[in-house]
Amino acid sequence: MAKEKRFIVETPKTKGGMVQIITDTETGVQYLLGLNPGLGSGMTVLVDKDGKPLLNNTAKI
Repeated sequence: MAKEKRFIVETPKTKGGMVQIITDTETGVQYLLGLNPGLGSGMTVLVDKDGKPLLNNTAKI
């Protein structure tokens, strides 16, 4: 039986730098990763309007 991936990486189309949305399949928590060649990168948890982690309801929790 194949082991399932812990993280799912989505790459939406953007202008300029690259953005990825990473979903933890065990918790459903989503993260935003911003990459800009020559300037660096940054990663943060996505939050809702109340500051709680944004969850992907389709993730296996």
